[in-house]
Amino acid sequence: MKHLAALLALTLTLTLAGLPAFACGPDTDCRIGDRSYRIYLPQGQDGATPMGALIFAHGYKGSAAGTMRNGSLRAMADRLGIALVAANARGDDWRLPGTPSGGVTSPDTELAYFDALRADILDRNPIDPDRIVMAGFSAGGMMTWTLACHRPADYAGFISVAGTFWAPTPDSCTMPPADIIHVHGTSDRIVPLAGRAIDEARQGDVETVLSMYRKLAGHEPSKAPALHDGLTCEAWSAPNDTRLVKCLHPGGHSFRTDWIAAAWGLIFSS
Repeated sequence: MKHLAALLALTLTLTLAGLPAFACGPDTDCRIGDRSYRIYLPQGQDGATPMGALIFAHGYKGSAAGTMRNGSLRAMADRLGIALVAANARGDDWRLPGTPSGGVTSPDTELAYFDALRADILDRNPIDPDRIVMAGFSAGGMMTWTLACHRPADYAGFISVAGTFWAPTPDSCTMPPADIIHVHGTSDRIVPLAGRAIDEARQGDVETVLSMYRKLAGHEPSKAPALHDGLTCEAWSAPNDTRLVKCLHPGGHSFRTDWIAAAWGLIFSS
């Protein structure tokens, strides 16, 4: 019996050793320390061919699980042949300076989380490090702008929908600049273009943010892209040929996957 037990134990060990060390996906958490994220790989991915990745930051009170329930985002990942990575805040919101919860003076906690997330997806999947784009909606858009400001070299571009920074707008960002596409509704009452006060905090003003970034990066006006029907865009180019694009729509606090797909195409256009 002892020999049989030892044989069974050895068989179990070998079996477990042959399993993937990283069993997670769209319906199960991928753990990185005390944080997590989820990932969806496009249909037909062979496990070896390098692919791009879209990292998406959810809005206030959202979650990675909620992002993965968005069938439109997953269908977009299939169409583009890219991984969809759903970042996950700790609690209701991203811990960024200026948030109504207060007490946060530095974005370092969230920057470290996204540094670890990016490293983990590259370690576990055949992802091209030069084709990773960061996107987010509302509070996730604020997280996206924060990464654009502090980690521009780590991403091919940034897509922010309906969110910039919490006030005050940073005085400076890491240079050189990266491609940033910002989409916002002119009738948005949750995160208005000029921002609004929430308790003692205040959302940032979009024009103030864009002006700050243009001044820092030396942007000059350029031809506006026809990004998507219903969006009216303005564009500026920096000396390193990266683009800053502002696109407005007449709606409110809303998000469309088509905007993300169109912005992805613009980032990787020649």
